[in-house]
Amino acid sequence: MYGSLEVPSGPAPIQRRLLAALADLGVVALPLIIGWFVVDSLRDDNGGGQMDRAVFGAVALITALALLIWNRGTREGATGQSVGKGWLGLVTRDAETGEPLGTRRALLPRTGAEVVRLNTAAAEGFTPIRRDTSMAATRRRRLLGLALLVLLLAAAALASIAVGARPMTFAEIFHALFTPTGLDTDLVVRTLRAPRTALGIAVGIALGIAGALIQGHTRNPLADAGLLGLNGGAAFFVVLSIYLFGLAGPNEYLWFAFAGSLAASIVVFGISSIGNGRSSPLSLALAGAAVAMFLSAMTNTVILLDQTSLDGYRFWVVGSIAGRGPEVLWQVLPFLVIGALIAMASTPSLNVLSLGDDVARGLGTNIVLSRTIGIVAITLLTGAATAACGPIAFVGLVVPHVARSITGPDYRWLVPYAGIIGAIMVLLADVIGRVVVRPGELQVGIVLALFGAPFFVALVRRRKLVSL
Repeated sequence: MYGSLEVPSGPAPIQRRLLAALADLGVVALPLIIGWFVVDSLRDDNGGGQMDRAVFGAVALITALALLIWNRGTREGATGQSVGKGWLGLVTRDAETGEPLGTRRALLPRTGAEVVRLNTAAAEGFTPIRRDTSMAATRRRRLLGLALLVLLLAAAALASIAVGARPMTFAEIFHALFTPTGLDTDLVVRTLRAPRTALGIAVGIALGIAGALIQGHTRNPLADAGLLGLNGGAAFFVVLSIYLFGLAGPNEYLWFAFAGSLAASIVVFGISSIGNGRSSPLSLALAGAAVAMFLSAMTNTVILLDQTSLDGYRFWVVGSIAGRGPEVLWQVLPFLVIGALIAMASTPSLNVLSLGDDVARGLGTNIVLSRTIGIVAITLLTGAATAACGPIAFVGLVVPHVARSITGPDYRWLVPYAGIIGAIMVLLADVIGRVVVRPGELQVGIVLALFGAPFFVALVRRRKLVSL
């Protein structure tokens, strides 16, 4: 009475297998092709240097190798489908058992494997390897991921020291780091690039952690320091310091920016607590948005009245780690360290708050105290980072989502992941900004906006974005 679907048997047609192989080859070849063009553009006659070419060439090779391991090993070994095979409905399996190959075997030269159609594999009982979700396995994966991120951060720091407006060789970099004798290259590395790299790491960690805390306390996936008015407070006080006292450089109005962030956080937290005596995620977001708009209007009023304030403000508001000496880092470092320690200590209570205020209250959590501690940590981290470098967008907004996709909703892991990823993002954006418009530079805030906006659009399209 009913028709039956005939399932083909045996290997898939060779044409489809070749197309899948070409697609998988393209996944690996794309970063190599881009890297080749970048390295070629950094020839000596174009102002490039030996270290510039080595850094970007190594990035291209490492990216291609990582994609190969993920696509051919991790993905195809567990599910039987690489990117190309997934597009064309093919599955790689063991010819005898019909099971997935596993990661190690998928990466090695394959013997005893066959490629079949997806419906053929499903009809013959093919089952992907399920991920081990035990606590021990999850902890091992998170520790491994943290170790890999630390290695990436070290590589980004070396790239930040090696790449700059003045091309250098391997020997010059090594000499400047380990056996300095006062040469010009030694001074460039030790007095300009090394402090700039250290400040980028500190600011990136602070903004990443602060972004995770802000999204956790407001339970808003689009929250960042701007939502709570912290950037607006810093900007208003910086403009006032230029207008009233004639301050001219970041070293001079650093403390005014920090004081502005602190004042804005106190006002926002106070307004959100009016009424029932305790703040909520919704009241925090609404109070922050109102204060941010008011401060923005006041800032615009001042800069319209005074040309000097406008000139100073427009350079500060872009966000940059260039031109800041070691003294800036030493001034803000205590606040960054204290804020990071408070943030790490508050992660268990933030896990409970993420279940909802009613559940947290039922579990015995002091919601007012927990949220107050969180606001203090956010203020110290964001205020110090903004005071040192100006408002740097997209780090606090994008980084927590990247970290959450790796660690899940556990803030005990999410917060350190967000800090390290934030530092990597700031350093890489700064390195790119030094190269793209050589001999000039693009500020890190501009580079993050150019590359962060499309990346965040891709994140918005994912369902996981709203699952806080």
